[in-house]
Amino acid sequence: MKLWGIDLGGTKIECAVLDSENNLSVIARKRVPTEADQGYDHILSQIVKLVNLVSEELGEKPNKIGFATPGVLDPATQTMKNCNTVCMNGNPMHEDLEKVLGVPVKIANDANSFALAEALMGAGKNYPNAELVFGVIMGTGVGGGLVVHGKVIGGHHGIGGEWGHNILEENGDACYCGKSGCAEKVISGSGLENFYEKQTGNRLKLKEILERYEAKTDIHAEATIDRMLEYYGRGISTLINVLDPDLIVIGGGVGNIDLLYTEGYERIKKYIFNNKKVTTPIVKPLLGDSAGVFGAALL
Repeated sequence: MKLWGIDLGGTKIECAVLDSENNLSVIARKRVPTEADQGYDHILSQIVKLVNLVSEELGEKPNKIGFATPGVLDPATQTMKNCNTVCMNGNPMHEDLEKVLGVPVKIANDANSFALAEALMGAGKNYPNAELVFGVIMGTGVGGGLVVHGKVIGGHHGIGGEWGHNILEENGDACYCGKSGCAEKVISGSGLENFYEKQTGNRLKLKEILERYEAKTDIHAEATIDRMLEYYGRGISTLINVLDPDLIVIGGGVGNIDLLYTEGYERIKKYIFNNKKVTTPIVKPLLGDSAGVFGAALL
């Protein structure tokens, strides 16, 4: 059986087809530009174009397709919400995709797709007894996905796993969601760069801030990274207190920072409701940027 998945990103749309009878091997993979500036209908036409290209390559059409999207399908209204590709918001994408493609469609948030792929194909393979896996995204934004017994838990409102919009810093920076001090504004890559700029008047990329921290040549860089570790500890401890997952996989550019897995792990102990003891494995992903499209196929 062939599993079709499409990762709908802001700049590119990627399709991958997995062979479920051969260790989920990749038998086709192709990309087209999203061209979101041309609107919602154009995105749909790009998806149709991509599916047709892959169908021609394989000599067959899909029976069903999973989609990883930059937002969620609202279970109540069946329209998209919380998409940073804003032209998708308010549109009945599930219905429209089934109409233009002529096959059943399953939609999940891209963070959920990441979590599913890592649980079943990536880091989770090293923890075969992990029943509850939480996938954390720490990049330009902050998000997450929850997988239980190999299935994505979308939740009653379709926002399961959205820890990025819980408040970490009271009276912090305003977030587009309407609140202030969200995790996304505090420990995302852009949030960390914003904090450094506020202290110095100089905007640097996170990579350079980290280099200055490691060299101990910049007290503001040290303050920025120390702040990241502290709020990371608070945020992850809350996830563990509520869900107590068997495994946490951290993706995104910020997730590559090794300090999160050493000093950051120690900060979690300050806030966890477990006598200051943490045994949860917290690891880096194994699938890289393939996780989204693979997770879509696994839907």
